[in-house]
Amino acid sequence: MALILVADDDITTQLILQHALEEQGHQVYMAEDGGIALSLARKHHPNLVICDWMMPRVDGLEVCRSLKADPELTSAFFILLTAKENMTDRITGLDSGADDFISKPIEIEEILARVRSGLRIQNLNQALLKSNQQLVQALSNLQQAQVQLIQHEKMLSLVQFVAGIAHEINNPVTFIRGNLDYVSQYTANLLEVVNLYQKVYPQPQPEIQTKLEEIEVEYIMDDLPQVLKSMQQGTERISNIIQSLKNFSRLDESEKKLADIHEGIDNTLLILQSRLNQNRDHPIQVIKLYGQIPQIVCYPSHLNQVFMNVLNNAIDAIAQHKKNHPFLEPKIWIKTEACDFTHPHQSSTQAIRIRIQDNGTGIPQEIRRQIYDPFFTTKPVGSGKGLGLSIAYQIIVEKHKGTFKFCSELDKGTEFIIEIPLHQH
Repeated sequence: MALILVADDDITTQLILQHALEEQGHQVYMAEDGGIALSLARKHHPNLVICDWMMPRVDGLEVCRSLKADPELTSAFFILLTAKENMTDRITGLDSGADDFISKPIEIEEILARVRSGLRIQNLNQALLKSNQQLVQALSNLQQAQVQLIQHEKMLSLVQFVAGIAHEINNPVTFIRGNLDYVSQYTANLLEVVNLYQKVYPQPQPEIQTKLEEIEVEYIMDDLPQVLKSMQQGTERISNIIQSLKNFSRLDESEKKLADIHEGIDNTLLILQSRLNQNRDHPIQVIKLYGQIPQIVCYPSHLNQVFMNVLNNAIDAIAQHKKNHPFLEPKIWIKTEACDFTHPHQSSTQAIRIRIQDNGTGIPQEIRRQIYDPFFTTKPVGSGKGLGLSIAYQIIVEKHKGTFKFCSELDKGTEFIIEIPLHQH
């Protein structure tokens, strides 16, 4: 059974068509003018429409154009009833979107045959539309899976590299740090012996006195403890860096955990330190405006990916801008703050907001709608895969139920605004 709409201002034609179609088991709605026909179509979404060309107020051509322009009604098979036989009128009807014509006076058998044919075509079109939608969804799913796979491999390679370096550095640093305590103790003992000798033998032999003056023993005795102290501070600094590298490389953490966002940003900046200082004359200044924000339950390593991708893009944009503006003072601002968050499907809750702003080239208006698309990139061939912002968007919006937005101005820079709710459902 199909749902059919009949629009005709002739009551006799209405009754004939209604009777014939209902005998075939179809559900029929009747309209005496084009305006009523459009209202009924929008309400009931018919499978097929039989509409007279010549009607008062709204004629059949206007009904046809309106239905075919509506995405929800365009699939309805449209049959135009007409007494017009010339080719020009038929072309006009086809251009308006009509699928078939029936000439007046009507022949019931012909109408029923055209209806059967039209419904077959409409069913095929519906099946084709559904298949196309499934293919589009499948393609989208495939692209997203491909994005995640490639980005995972990229991050895994980086993580393995970082973890390997941290491991290799950690061994000799641990050795040095462990022996510095002994060196400090030995040095203190030796200096104590020297002091004792100076006390017991205040007037050494000329040869010894000459050597003491040559090596500036007083300076050594004063400076050596300071050197050892600096070495201890240096090894502690290296140990802290190694710990930051290890924290960044925890890609295997698949569960959410309580994490400090500031620590994640700092660890990421440490990884990018060489890029930030690539131009030694004009290194990129990072201005951190950290607010009072609580720790949040999240996927820390995934958020590190987001920070890495956004900051990498900022560095690229600044480098490009610097070529055309050599006196530019390159800067990146990172600001964090607590805020209110309202999700479309959730009640208002507390959140944290992270703003990352650069004074780079900015994003051209014509590509702003595409920057989250997988594999879209503005970088030269081989230097970018178009995955960074796509994967960042997925991590924030899908994994953390937050928002990932940006505002940009050409030749002024770009700011990405990330909001993550404290309580995620």
